[in-house]
Amino acid sequence: MHASYAEQGLRIMGFPCNQFGGQEPGTDAEIKEFAKGYNAEFDLFSKIDVNGDNAHPLWKWMKAQPKGKGTLGNNIKWNFTKFLINREGAVVKRYGPTDDPSVSDTRCACNISVHAVTVATFI
Repeated sequence: MHASYAEQGLRIMGFPCNQFGGQEPGTDAEIKEFAKGYNAEFDLFSKIDVNGDNAHPLWKWMKAQPKGKGTLGNNIKWNFTKFLINREGAVVKRYGPTDDPSVSDTRCACNISVHAVTVATFI
């Protein structure tokens, strides 16, 4: 999706997280090297927490937005949870780990092949 929509302003940002079954135990360098094997061309940030007291402020903010709230509580349930943020900085939609935004009615999608949670935004 990054390659298809980058010229229109789409930015996909991957945030590796090891809070889900220990699926992302590697260092930042190891994670980035792994992502290269999947031709990841999007921004991949350092590993963060997305739940709990040490959750990154961005994730706390996204989960608190009206369209960023989850079902059965607000915690991120598993890797590959995705948020779509519009050009104005508003959360437009939260996608669950198994949701495929590319087949939804939204005009863009985001997903990556490393164990991470992602944010897609138009800038």
